[in-house]
Amino acid sequence: MTQIGLAYNQKPEPTELASPASEGGRQEDGELPRPDEEPPSKQVHRSIPDLIARRGEESPSKKDRLSISALVARDEFAEWDSPTTIAAVESALSRLGKVVRLEAKEDFPERLRQTRPDIVFNIAEGFYGVNREAHVPAICEFYGIPYTGSDPFTLSLCLDKARTKETLTFHGIPTPRFAVVEKIEDLKGAADGLNLPLFVKPLHEGSSKGITDSNLCFDRNHLIRQTEFLLENYKQSVLVEEYLPGKEFTCAVLGNGSEATVLPIVGMNFESLPKGALPIYSFDAKFVWDRPENPLDIFQCPARITRELQASIERVTLDAFRVLGCRDWARIDVRLDAFGNPNVLEVNPLPGILPDPADNSCLPKAARAAGIGYEELIQNCLKYAAARQGVDLGRSLSLGSGAQSAPALAASGSA
Repeated sequence: MTQIGLAYNQKPEPTELASPASEGGRQEDGELPRPDEEPPSKQVHRSIPDLIARRGEESPSKKDRLSISALVARDEFAEWDSPTTIAAVESALSRLGKVVRLEAKEDFPERLRQTRPDIVFNIAEGFYGVNREAHVPAICEFYGIPYTGSDPFTLSLCLDKARTKETLTFHGIPTPRFAVVEKIEDLKGAADGLNLPLFVKPLHEGSSKGITDSNLCFDRNHLIRQTEFLLENYKQSVLVEEYLPGKEFTCAVLGNGSEATVLPIVGMNFESLPKGALPIYSFDAKFVWDRPENPLDIFQCPARITRELQASIERVTLDAFRVLGCRDWARIDVRLDAFGNPNVLEVNPLPGILPDPADNSCLPKAARAAGIGYEELIQNCLKYAAARQGVDLGRSLSLGSGAQSAPALAASGSA
């Protein structure tokens, strides 16, 4: 029987975590709901004057918002997976072989060497450093053990938002103009050539870490204040990016090479956000306002768009997937510019995969819209990886039985 290693990082239980840190600290308090999904930050199609005016509306009440200290404290483990997600992945994989859990802690290299599974199913995000998502795949390569998903280079590249955009630009794939700021003294020169409004975010984070309504900057003074805040609290460079006024989508991809398929496109519905909130998929929107007892109707899948726009979005999505070297699966965030042209915002080669259909998790939602259940989604990822590397899964189902049906189903969202 095939032995499958499951590599993951599990969120600490609330009892394992300290209380929220003082202002500027980054401890975890464990009270956030479901922070292991990684959808993109979003903007709805609005005019600039409308967005500026909206800043003056009544904002969500204090009890529904995170303070600055709580924001920084609570997102420490936002990228890691919950016990529920890990168990669901294990259950899906167990139909294809014997699953051995390999939590990506300090002893992971030795446990991997001793276990030597036939293939590793990797959902480990890592913790330390700008190459943290590459740690597990790199160790697998060191021991010559096959694994799912993208290689260490692609994982490190895509976690660096600027290097990703540089690669996209080199290959002629549209992405918003940007600058990188390492220290506040460099901001003026770096951003002088960019047009307001601008959006700022930490360079090496996911899961909306560090993203609030304040990140959308309409004037230079606001830009300076928010950039300085991010530099001080996230201890890394800041990406300064031109805001695009069009609608936004997130696109799930399954497969490899010429057979890679875009699943039904997820459109964003920012009218579901609380009154006064800007159209941004912020940390508040993801983990404070979107509650199990009162979920946000934030995703529309399949997105109700024309066939022409769908084809255009799918084209830039697949172009980005291929030039960045993504494999097996990924999620790519796309936004329209003022002329309706799709631009790539970010590429996530290690996407969130919450199992509960009630949760706002983009890749499983897109898969369900394509007729692919959660277990089949997980299994297909493993099968694509196994086929790439010549790993015999034995009694597995036919590869892509669900994924191959996605193109026809994706068209069902066309207007």
